[in-house]
Amino acid sequence: MKVDNNAKSFLVKFIRSRFVDRAILLVRFLTFLRFLSIVFKISRNIYVYGLTESLNLIYKDIQTRAFGLLKSSPAVKKKIDDQVEKAISDIRRGFLEKEGNSDTSELLELPEEGYNDEEIVNVLNARWGEGNIDWKGGKASGAVYCGIDTVLNVSNKAMEIFNVSNPLHPALFPGLRQIEAEIISMTLKMFNAPETACGTTTSGGTESIIMSVRAHLNYAKKQRTILKPNLIIPTTAHVAFDKACEYFGIELVTIPVDPKSGKVFIESVRRAINRDTIMIVGSAINFPHGVMDDIQALGQLAKSNGIGMHVDCCLGSFLMPFMCEAGFQIPTFDFRVSGVTAISCDTHKYGFAPKGSSVIMYVNNELRHSQYFVSTRWPGGIYASPSVAGSRPGSIIAGCWASMVKMGRQGYINSCRDIVNTRIKIQRAIEQMEGLYVIGEPICSVIAFSSHAPINIYSILDAMSKRSWSLSALQYPPGLHLACTNFTTKAADKFITDLQDSINEIKANPDMYIHGSSALYGAAVALPDKAPIERIALGFIDSLFATK
Repeated sequence: MKVDNNAKSFLVKFIRSRFVDRAILLVRFLTFLRFLSIVFKISRNIYVYGLTESLNLIYKDIQTRAFGLLKSSPAVKKKIDDQVEKAISDIRRGFLEKEGNSDTSELLELPEEGYNDEEIVNVLNARWGEGNIDWKGGKASGAVYCGIDTVLNVSNKAMEIFNVSNPLHPALFPGLRQIEAEIISMTLKMFNAPETACGTTTSGGTESIIMSVRAHLNYAKKQRTILKPNLIIPTTAHVAFDKACEYFGIELVTIPVDPKSGKVFIESVRRAINRDTIMIVGSAINFPHGVMDDIQALGQLAKSNGIGMHVDCCLGSFLMPFMCEAGFQIPTFDFRVSGVTAISCDTHKYGFAPKGSSVIMYVNNELRHSQYFVSTRWPGGIYASPSVAGSRPGSIIAGCWASMVKMGRQGYINSCRDIVNTRIKIQRAIEQMEGLYVIGEPICSVIAFSSHAPINIYSILDAMSKRSWSLSALQYPPGLHLACTNFTTKAADKFITDLQDSINEIKANPDMYIHGSSALYGAAVALPDKAPIERIALGFIDSLFATK
């Protein structure tokens, strides 16, 4: 049957027009959905953060996009690239230029013949002496926490005894299994856990936090339908929560803190909670400023909404549980708070255990099961592990146990009293120094402070570094912090004197340190687009593994 050409042409045009019309409708519909998504996001931000902060977020986003366009121009891009490469080069050179009296040669491949014991010990001793920070004299912020020789000695002995052990093989090392279980039990008792509570050891605070996020994510998925899981934290919460959310594809919702107290805004947390929220977080204490959030209010929010509540006590560790017995009155923050479902505690901080030791605790075994990984179909056999690692160093676990039982409850109470009193002494001195002010309301071992113009707080960092102090640099707001340890208790007067001398030096010579930390951190705070700073950070990590 012959079809008329006009009819065929009409049919083709008809089909095409219908297709185009539908395509246009689809585009319009998708555009409308995108518009609704933007409106919803703006509305939610206004609801959670308020109008002023929401407008500030929009302004920052516009700044970032504008700077992104600007830095794409060849001239600006080259200038940024040159500055980034110079910063990375300076970092690498700083690592490779050995400080101290070590004259050992680098070993970039296995020696043809093995070293004898004396040669090995000589190299290790020489490299142990490199560096110019007198941390034994109390001039470091945190980092090394145990300054008690008797504890170090028994811990080292325990590590030597269990040097080849691995908890992955409990049948081979049943005593190690018992030791690990006792560490968890003792830590649970410290935090007033109920009989149903349980936990596991981990390699540190970051792993403890990552495990808690995994456990609460899996638990929430079992309990209800989760479309887009989110986690709510204060802006001051540890960055390990950011890492966990990146690993697991969780939306991270950050809530501002009160500029005066440093505690998270409870009402903003309440407004941010929705059906996809798996967990909220409070710190006891937070890393930047040593402030404890209102754990009781957060616990009530978690309980009333049927979601998880993690208390990050990694830094507070073996100080916070003993504060009251040491004579310092603080609000309740542990498992006695209704709604708290998990607590992380670093035994390798103020518990004085070897580095690489932490405990994550849960209110019940259902949550702990949600942390585990189990595979029943592997040709190598049924495989189950409690945390990220498979093989784990039993020596660290043994060293942790030895440190805890060597210190005992009274030992930790005395240590808490000395360290917290040291922080109070330093805080009172800072409060009397013209041009400085304390950030937030510190409650335990950490003191954070900033400066009023014309004093640049990062210039103080460099001035203190020249005096062999290693302080932690903060941003948003710019500041410095000192985490007091047993070492600091003997160096508090020296810190106060050196800090005042640094201020006087900067006042007399305001341009002396403008090219040091002031330039780097000033740029980090001021730049709307953090890509150049991220590149420097990547270069820093690369430099850690550099040999030339």
